Amino acid sequence: FGSAVDIVTVDGHETRGLVASGNRYLDVRLEEDFEKGHAEGALNIPYYSSVTPQEKVKNPRFIEQVSSLFGKDEVFIVGCRSGVRAKRATVDLLDAGFGNVKYLAGGYLAWLKSTNEEA
Repeated sequence: FGSAVDIVTVDGHETRGLVASGNRYLDVRLEEDFEKGHAEGALNIPYYSSVTPQEKVKNPRFIEQVSSLFGKDEVFIVGCRSGVRAKRATVDLLDAGFGNVKYLAGGYLAWLKSTNEEA
């Protein structure tokens, strides 16, 4: 990954607090995976345009699509299913000038886990 020192990492509990206080959540999974379940109010912009056992093809319009929904100074959280894809997306977003993006370690699974712990 790029400049990992710049990544601000949050867990499921912190993410819930950030979302509850009005920050938005960007899920970077493929649409069909996003449809299977996601954090409340999450927006979906896939980081990859296709994923096969042989290769992952990066969405060439990812930064452009994120720029159409989020401001460069806006605080928002990036998540996926388990965290790997979101970490790559976070690095790309930081490199593109999104200075307040936060990475959800553990992704949607961490979000679900924090729900179960609170229940």
